[in-house]
Amino acid sequence: MWFDRRRLRLLLAAGAAALLGLAPVASTEPVRKSGYAIGTEACGSGDLAFPRIQIDMKAGFCAGLVASEDDHLKFPRSIIQVPGRDLFVVADMGGWGHSDGRLLLLDPHAPEGKRFKELLTAIEYPFGLVLGPDRKLYASTAETIFRFDPLADKPRSTVETIVHRLPGRRITLPDGTKLDESAHPLKQFVFDRNGRLFVNIGSHSDDCITPAPIRKPCAAAEGASSMAAIWLFTPPAGGIFPALNPNDPNPPHEVYARGLRNSMALALHPNFPDAGYAFLQGENGRDLPDTFKPNEEINAIEQGKHYGWPYCYDLSTPSLEFKSVLQSGPYKALCTSNALYKAPFSLMPPHGAPLAMLYYHGAKFPELEGKLLVGLHGYRPTGSRILVYDVDDRGFPKPSPAPVRYHVSCAAEPTRSFQTDAGEVAAAPFEELIAGWHRVNGARPQGAPVGMTVAEDGAIWLVEDKNQTVIRIDRASGEAPQPLPCDIRSQAQIDQLAALVAKDAQNRDRLTTLRKGLVEKHCLGCHSDFGLKPGQSDAEKDTTVLRFMLSQDGWIYPGDPDSGKLRTRLRGLGAENLMPPGGEKLPKTEPGYARLLDYADSLVARMVPGTRMRIKPGLPQRKFFNKANKECGEIPAAKVVVVTQSSAVDKPGFSRFFRPADPYLNGECTDDDGYYIRQEFLVPVQ
Repeated sequence: MWFDRRRLRLLLAAGAAALLGLAPVASTEPVRKSGYAIGTEACGSGDLAFPRIQIDMKAGFCAGLVASEDDHLKFPRSIIQVPGRDLFVVADMGGWGHSDGRLLLLDPHAPEGKRFKELLTAIEYPFGLVLGPDRKLYASTAETIFRFDPLADKPRSTVETIVHRLPGRRITLPDGTKLDESAHPLKQFVFDRNGRLFVNIGSHSDDCITPAPIRKPCAAAEGASSMAAIWLFTPPAGGIFPALNPNDPNPPHEVYARGLRNSMALALHPNFPDAGYAFLQGENGRDLPDTFKPNEEINAIEQGKHYGWPYCYDLSTPSLEFKSVLQSGPYKALCTSNALYKAPFSLMPPHGAPLAMLYYHGAKFPELEGKLLVGLHGYRPTGSRILVYDVDDRGFPKPSPAPVRYHVSCAAEPTRSFQTDAGEVAAAPFEELIAGWHRVNGARPQGAPVGMTVAEDGAIWLVEDKNQTVIRIDRASGEAPQPLPCDIRSQAQIDQLAALVAKDAQNRDRLTTLRKGLVEKHCLGCHSDFGLKPGQSDAEKDTTVLRFMLSQDGWIYPGDPDSGKLRTRLRGLGAENLMPPGGEKLPKTEPGYARLLDYADSLVARMVPGTRMRIKPGLPQRKFFNKANKECGEIPAAKVVVVTQSSAVDKPGFSRFFRPADPYLNGECTDDDGYYIRQEFLVPVQ
């Protein structure tokens, strides 16, 4: 009731302001929140109408921006509705710091900037949010599953832990090796209709590869408490787990299924565990450098089965590192003819990173009723989308014979068929609820969907971690808007930048040092081969590595190393993981590593000849133009540009500068030689 009274007061206040002539004057300037351009269109209706954002969606659907970085979100990972209330709980991890997590209460009807209330703070890696069989809200940390009342005056006083001491961030491997940062500590979980609890125990590493030759199975994935598995906890009679005291033992568990690298996407058909009904898992596969290998997987989970990690990927491809393990013992011929192994039910787009999966049930979208929705978080051109699968009466997607094609964003070949080393293979086809979510300058960032839930009114709610948003999907009328074009650095721009580096002897040396000491030593095999091929000369290798980095979205903004992902990931700044994995130890264990990071900054800072200048503090953003005086975008205060003419010859009162950090272009300008900004908006870089 207090929500209704507050809304009434706000409406009366707004009306009084309008009558007194105090209402704000409408601005024609675009507003940007978390990288999304906000216009006048809304998605939704009534007090659930939110600014419509430009995401390429299936006809009949729209996306509204409920909350953004302006609401002080940091790294939101999941969302769920409070039963019977138009309120939501959001798990905000805060990043990969160890106790930065929060659980927040979201009131979507509250005024902008006042929609969140902190419920629990200082939580280590909160992720899962689930309604239990008792209709209470359950959440997870890296090591626990607990329930609590989000509407209590003091939510922390209502916390009841039901499982604790799970393998979390710090673990000890069977051989005694201690890890301060396990690769996959997050806990996704689901309850079946009998109250049984299934928990993801992610693998401790990407691939369990140890120095060759490998002759023994992956020890961390073996035994009664193996990692890379789904654990099953069974409640006592009555189907509800009791609250645990700190020294109480856990309820008994068993390893329900193993060989699952990281089960962040789990979905149970409502009739499971009745015989034949689906228990599905979306597998985040090995991080091989090939953009199209391995495929992600939908697995049909059965008790006691092995799903391949780290020995098999795709359908039946053996991992070469484990050749000896696959020649004898319990895993002999595991990938091809061992009854223990269960191959994927269907492949999904490679490196898509499925982090959410659910069956849609709701009145708002009858065309989705009963279908399987899967969110792909991956940053490669196969990710950043929401998939929709037709399913049979038991909840399984419907495979089709090869070839089955999927969409690849912003690629020369816009679709590709599902393939393994053996060629094209059958797979379950899907539609895309959200298809185009690649970054478009001035319009939107690249999509980063993580958590997903269906509200009681049938609307679909999403959270994005990297863009710090909450998004609500509602019904839209009319035809779907035309998809936005791809907007990436052109080949001509890459050629230009590569030529500038080649002309500068110091930058050539920096590039060679980085290629040898950083890329070839620490980066190959993590995400890509950087385009390197056998037989290349050192000069060819340098050029190949540079061109690869320049072609990646957001890695390098010439003149402004602080803004690029190359720096933030290498130094572990912001919410995303430090790269390479384990890199936090390298400055101490590898002489000269810290200097390598400085070389990377210097290479970017000095890539373009000119004077580095900073956008003057003051107004939030400064407009810049092309030679014909066309507005090209706005640059936030404190960003750095490279000024090539402090007093532009052909535009008095302006300075000419090289391309700004790309997110601030509006996509309408193509002046590859530079842009223009008023001289008074620039100050020296200290």
